[in-house]
Amino acid sequence: MNSSDGEIGPLRIVSAFARILANAAERADAAIMLIDVGPNLGAINRAALIAADFVAIPLGPDLFSLQGLRNLGPSLREWRDGWSQRRSRNKKPDVVIPGGEMLPAGYIMVRHSVRMDRPVKAFDRWMKRVPSAYRTEMLQEPPAEPDVKPETDPHCLGRLKDYRSLMALAQEANKPMFMLRPADGAIGGHQAAVTACYQDFKALSEKIAERCHFPVRDPLADLLG
Repeated sequence: MNSSDGEIGPLRIVSAFARILANAAERADAAIMLIDVGPNLGAINRAALIAADFVAIPLGPDLFSLQGLRNLGPSLREWRDGWSQRRSRNKKPDVVIPGGEMLPAGYIMVRHSVRMDRPVKAFDRWMKRVPSAYRTEMLQEPPAEPDVKPETDPHCLGRLKDYRSLMALAQEANKPMFMLRPADGAIGGHQAAVTACYQDFKALSEKIAERCHFPVRDPLADLLG
């Protein structure tokens, strides 16, 4: 017996993450739930993503990320279509199971080093290939125009550079990089980097909210004073 038969038992197992998230959202009065999964296409990640309405994809400026898009695009389409068929065969329609939309919201460029506010050439060459790869693999659309780069690509949700020592400080202080204070060791140039980091993450969160049709808020402004 498996979930493709429409039996409620297997459907309940595959959709367990969705019920856990729904329960947590109700208890915390949360309107948005974020699911962070590892870079693999295993059964656990599939079950987690079935509970997701949208998927934001972090990409590094390297060959592995481009290959990851080639694997992820077809997998998401297969999971979406397969789950839709399973839902249609559900023998107990009164039992709520997730829709399994998993719609691509866009991609985020991460971990690239910058020099004079520009990516170093080794990373820039890979980044230029991302817009076309995202369109062809995730959206099944024609490749982007040659002059389209992540910074001008509407599918790019944001770019997060390598914040280097901020990560180590944040881990030691047990708080986000953009909330580090001088008492945490963020002094001198570090404090300027914290401010820039906050602006980067703020712009990213606003872009994701816009793409996923969420109301735009800035709760971090109150937390940071």
